[in-house]
Amino acid sequence: MYAFSKAVNSMHSEDVKQLMKQASGKNLISFAGGMPNNDLFPVEQIDELYNSLSPEIKKLCFQYGPTSGYPPLVKSLESYLEKKGLIIGDNKILITTGSLQAISIITQEFVNEGDIILTENPCFVGALTVFETFGAEIHSIPIDKHGINIEALKSKIESLDRKPKFLYVTPNYHNPAGIIYSPERKKELLETLAGTGIILIEDDAYSDLYFNEEEKSLTKAMKSNGVQDVEIIYTGSFSKILGPGFRLGYMLSSEEIFEKAETVKQALDACTSSFMQILANEFLVQNKLEPYLTFLRSEYLERKDLLQQYLKTYMPEEVTWNEPKGGFYVWLKLPSHIKSTEIFNESVSRGVVFVTGRTFDPASEKDDRLRLSFSNMPKDQIEKGVIILSEAIKKVLQNSKMVLS
Repeated sequence: MYAFSKAVNSMHSEDVKQLMKQASGKNLISFAGGMPNNDLFPVEQIDELYNSLSPEIKKLCFQYGPTSGYPPLVKSLESYLEKKGLIIGDNKILITTGSLQAISIITQEFVNEGDIILTENPCFVGALTVFETFGAEIHSIPIDKHGINIEALKSKIESLDRKPKFLYVTPNYHNPAGIIYSPERKKELLETLAGTGIILIEDDAYSDLYFNEEEKSLTKAMKSNGVQDVEIIYTGSFSKILGPGFRLGYMLSSEEIFEKAETVKQALDACTSSFMQILANEFLVQNKLEPYLTFLRSEYLERKDLLQQYLKTYMPEEVTWNEPKGGFYVWLKLPSHIKSTEIFNESVSRGVVFVTGRTFDPASEKDDRLRLSFSNMPKDQIEKGVIILSEAIKKVLQNSKMVLS
């Protein structure tokens, strides 16, 4: 009961609720939604896929399925992950109702109230809410443009009086920071965790959404390295590459972890939607995914380029950011004397919403950043949205200068 009430009253739980409202708010220009634009969904392809199914397969769409997942989809995912360089070997795939359920299952499997877990700072707010729900003691490690700060991670591990249960990271096109871990940083991270007994959760929702083909090699999963002395649980999702409404995710783990996770999954919802699993499997086996991803990469690159262009044109010089190489997000850094929550209040009154930096801080304190998502933005609204946002920032900057003087 303690853990549940803590989650209900937590800052991050409230942030998630507000985020969902902001993402779908009407009459607002929204940089808040970390999701695809409705006009990009493969509606016609899915119509064709369903109509092409045999009557017997259509009937299966409406039936319960195995807790571990629709067997043809599990097999298709094995091939899909092997093409991405992952080694299936003795590992097993569990299909989940979105990758957030995978994170929840892992947390339930390993974490008791008061146990320590490590995260990046900033960190995906959905994961933070899960960790809080189970009463975990969260310790965060800062990241830079190359990935998690290794020296800070080592120092944190050495300073703790108990071994953390796991470290949670999002190395490819990070949410919210937009960075991708360098190969060197990934190697250093694995070397740091080797022999510690700390499990690594590698959350990988965005690696297919690189903007340039030469960036593809940078998305190689750490679990693909065949590391023997670091236990890695790899999670993925169809939400960013097919549609969030499918509620399809998966985890790849050792058989021992899989077996307990399957039991937890059985208690949660018995099985993930057979309907959505069958459609996703057909999307894979009929070779529709890669052409669709090519289309998405082009669309998101165009949106990213427009956002970069207008940020450079309209943002005050005190605001800085790194240009992402893939994914959905731009992470703006503000002058230290103003807060993104102040800008949000000014911006929303003018009709533009985004997500404040404090939302992604495990301690809900650091507030000198803000996240802009370009994936859901209509292209013809990006310039107007940036103009309004920049005016809000300039107003807050002006007010702060008056107070300081």
